[in-house]
Amino acid sequence: MTDPRTILITGATDGLGRALAHRLAAQDATLLLHGRDPDRLDRTATDIAATHGVPPPRIVQADLAELAQVRRLAEDVRTTTDRLDVLVSNAGIGSGEPDGRDRRTSVDGYELRFAVNYLAGFLLTLELLPLLRRSAPARIVNVASLGQHPLDFDDLMIEHGYSGTRAYGQSKLAQIMSTFELADRLPAADVTVNSLHPATYMPTKMVLAEIGHHVDSIDTGVDATHRLVTSTALATTSGRFFDRTRETRAHAQAYDSHARAELWTRSLTLVGHASPT
Repeated sequence: MTDPRTILITGATDGLGRALAHRLAAQDATLLLHGRDPDRLDRTATDIAATHGVPPPRIVQADLAELAQVRRLAEDVRTTTDRLDVLVSNAGIGSGEPDGRDRRTSVDGYELRFAVNYLAGFLLTLELLPLLRRSAPARIVNVASLGQHPLDFDDLMIEHGYSGTRAYGQSKLAQIMSTFELADRLPAADVTVNSLHPATYMPTKMVLAEIGHHVDSIDTGVDATHRLVTSTALATTSGRFFDRTRETRAHAQAYDSHARAELWTRSLTLVGHASPT
């Protein structure tokens, strides 16, 4: 892969996103960093510039719990750059604190974890897809999880039997299902679409707040994600799910073409978007 590539990382002010941004900045990639907090975004960009002796990355701010802000984020990206080689959809919330274990809803009235972890990335991807296709060959990398829960299409917003773990698992399986569905709709020579479980319980603020310890290092997650962003060996690999750097199987529902099509149709309706693919 020939650098500099223009790479957008969502959730870039902490944890995996921030560490990945540092890794890519050290390799002279042109970065667009997304975050929710403008002060943290500024500090992250300043730190990257000082650490690597590069110009500060460009920043774009949005709260992914509101679809109008996701649309504005996409517009800001289109205004900021005329090309986008890689979208790393990394932003998300976990199964518990600091975002709560009780059922909560987004600004648009959707179950919060489904909205932030899945619908926001789904909409952002569709909004940026024309730019990605014009920048071909491009890549979409969705940061998902091995923690998956099947979708109940009769209760997609989990109004019954709610738990943070179920909501998180559903949102992550939805990410993987839409990864597979979009990959089927796009020529891999134009845009590849893959998802991964980057690592298990990295020492991020979210993980430490909820479980108090970590299993894998941040570097493990960065290595796995960086590989999908940059590896020439994966230039035409699309529609796959990886556990760290090893291709693996997702939950069985991800391979049900009817379930994937149902999720795609429902998602378009929920975000108010006409599919361009």
